Amino acid sequence: MGDTVHRKGITLKEMCFRAVREHFSPQDSHSVLDLPRHLIQDLLPHLTVCQLYELQPALNQRGISTHPGWVVVLQDLRGHSFAMDVHTEEEARQEVMKLLFTLVFYGFRNHYVIKNSTNLKSQFFLRAAASCIRQFSLITGLQEPLQSLAAEQRPLLNLLEKRIQSVRISHGIDLLKRGTYAAVYVLHRLLDHGVATKLVVDVPCPIVLSWLLHGRGPQDVDLSLKKQMLSTKSSCDLSAIADGAICSPGLQTEASDDQENHVVPCKRSKVDSVSMEEQFLCGTFPQCDSPLGVCPWGQISGLEIEPCGSDSLRVLNSALPTFFCLRCLSLQSPSSFWESDVLDLAAALKQLSDSHRSSLTDLSIGVLPNAKLMEVLLDASPNVTSLQVEVQTLIWGPGFSPHHPQSATADMSELHLEKLKVKITALQTDLQFMTSVLRRCPHLTSLHIAGMRLPSGQSQKQLLTTLSESNHCLRILSLEDMKLSDCLSDIQNLLKDCKLEELRLKDCRLLENCSDKEERLQQLAAAVRSAASLHTLSLAQNRLAKDVCVLAELFSGSPESSVRRLDLSSNFIQPAELLEFATRLETRRPRHRLTLDLRRNPGDRDPDMWNAALTRLRPFCVLLVKGWKSTGTMVDHVSNM
Repeated sequence: MGDTVHRKGITLKEMCFRAVREHFSPQDSHSVLDLPRHLIQDLLPHLTVCQLYELQPALNQRGISTHPGWVVVLQDLRGHSFAMDVHTEEEARQEVMKLLFTLVFYGFRNHYVIKNSTNLKSQFFLRAAASCIRQFSLITGLQEPLQSLAAEQRPLLNLLEKRIQSVRISHGIDLLKRGTYAAVYVLHRLLDHGVATKLVVDVPCPIVLSWLLHGRGPQDVDLSLKKQMLSTKSSCDLSAIADGAICSPGLQTEASDDQENHVVPCKRSKVDSVSMEEQFLCGTFPQCDSPLGVCPWGQISGLEIEPCGSDSLRVLNSALPTFFCLRCLSLQSPSSFWESDVLDLAAALKQLSDSHRSSLTDLSIGVLPNAKLMEVLLDASPNVTSLQVEVQTLIWGPGFSPHHPQSATADMSELHLEKLKVKITALQTDLQFMTSVLRRCPHLTSLHIAGMRLPSGQSQKQLLTTLSESNHCLRILSLEDMKLSDCLSDIQNLLKDCKLEELRLKDCRLLENCSDKEERLQQLAAAVRSAASLHTLSLAQNRLAKDVCVLAELFSGSPESSVRRLDLSSNFIQPAELLEFATRLETRRPRHRLTLDLRRNPGDRDPDMWNAALTRLRPFCVLLVKGWKSTGTMVDHVSNM
């Protein structure tokens, strides 16, 4: 098939691809599958989402990935300047379907949905997307789509019930407002009848949180809040609830003179003596079809609350001591928690841990007002294996306690922590608290620290020395926004003492105040080559610029580096410098295909030279190159700082 140019600038091949897109049908899919491999690969970016979904299994059997097609859709959805971080076919498909399902299901419109409305309005698309996505966003302010899901689109709800693992509640739920009945029913089906075990709550309402938690994990919640929920029944006509209007499997909508979205239930008799008001408010659904006659209670193993205020935290603290099925907990606040709130949380976590029935392994808290509270939380939950915290130390912020009491003897008992991520926003940080935690974590395999600034005259050497001495199991190390320009020898020791597989040094000012930048990079390259286990290296945002050429030595000499992914993004690498790097690397080709991240570098300064460099790299590299516009002068300024 030739590339003869049509009079409007469209090649004959492109015209044929458009015809395939317009006239494709699943029954004739063999016509596409019988095409030569190179033509199928050229065709993929022209196909619709439904066509990609339909063809993917058969193409995979031929060894052809649909990843390029999904990436084109993702770029069209997000914009071509958006940096893509989807490296596999499944990741790309999941991301596309997640974005499109919510847009199409709730009737949101953007340029992609409008342009492809014919293909996306079909029930086939919704079913295809529902079979891929793992999270469902419950937007209670949009009643009509949820009413439809509970009625005529019941087969779609049945499919979601089998696939959805996480439910996100994005708007408030008025538990006694007739218009939210369908939303509560859908929530009940996914959480109590489906496979969903994770709940994401974006609603700062303690009453709703108490209702959500009751019966789905904790043995008890704040009784005063339960009474408060029940006391609200006087503000609403509960006769509709008593008549079974909440969770009928035969929900239908009909017009009403005095009530929009009136729900007509399929009634069944009560299954116990509890009033319907309490059954609804406490989460029971006796009207819902179940082979057991009574609805099951779906346990919550993952809970994320954002934003989490003091009232919501009080509800959670009352539930935590008996929340035995909870495995993952994430609490995020737009501003720092009060120190007293964090201490109350630690006390509740301690009760849960002391019960010896706790399943909690993953904990994420943001924002802590004091870095030392991190160790307080760890002491309260010594069996947690993954901790993620954000610390924001503001002099006049909430919870500031300059005279925070210290224990007479520091607890140095061993912790089970395997993954630790700490982001710090502070003018200065006491390094001792971090090294103290690290010495207690001999099983640590992954560490990410960002923003740790030390007082003038101090160095991060002690941090790296502690890792070399105490954390021999470390496999992933990510240090960000830290000064490491005087720590090269410590990095070299770390690479010798730990079997690191991933090393990320982002914005670590590696070459700052260095008289011979080339020699320093040569020493780093030699250390990386000697680390046989290292397959990922990130030097993003280190102002490498023209010195990037030295990194071609990673793949020369003996031993040759095992690195398969190299991140050089945001280093102000100009086209001539990339061409020199490509020329050197071409004579020292890596033994494995190298994923090379060149995003947010000024390739548009000389597009021809930049493309010439990319052409040299493509035979042995997977290239990531988006994300820069030189018209943004601030980008240039930041990259040169």
